Amino acid sequence: MSEFALYLRMGYHHIAALGAWDHILFVAALTAAYGVHEWKRIAVLVTAFTIGHSITLALATYDLVRASPAVVEPLIAATIVFMGVAAIRDQLVPASDEARRMAMRRRYATAGVFGLIHGLGFASALHALLGAEVSIALPLFAFNVGLEVGQVLIVSIFFALGLAADRWLNVRRRDWVLILAGAATGIGLTLLFDRLVS
Repeated sequence: MSEFALYLRMGYHHIAALGAWDHILFVAALTAAYGVHEWKRIAVLVTAFTIGHSITLALATYDLVRASPAVVEPLIAATIVFMGVAAIRDQLVPASDEARRMAMRRRYATAGVFGLIHGLGFASALHALLGAEVSIALPLFAFNVGLEVGQVLIVSIFFALGLAADRWLNVRRRDWVLILAGAATGIGLTLLFDRLVS
């Protein structure tokens, strides 16, 4: 297996593995409120998140920034709660078209900022994997590509579940968003509490 393929696989497994609940929940909460026809908005959201975590992943991997897991892990849980609550609010509070456009712009910025935080969480794993690599540019790039492949898979799975719930269980899209965002918020709160007290 080539070096690129190895690190791509590691990046994919880092976000798409069943144990990566915090990252899976964040991506689910981030994109919960949008339907398949809004794929452009979803693409921008995921790209903003990607840019954010790529920046801190690179900085931390090159040892230019450091953050304690005791700080980063609760912050990651808090991002899940924030995005879940935002998705719930979008469904429950009516807004004008202009207010929705402004909220969308804020969400793009929020996704980028939260990507910075998640990048610090990814960095500790990648830093340990790289060890004494002479050049980390290619492994870093491959790891990021793997993360993005995992993200696309997660978004696709939740879309498929939402469509199935609508078609076969007659669950309205609004109700599906509330269920998904509510679950993400509840689990995020549990993670936040556990990480603060442990």
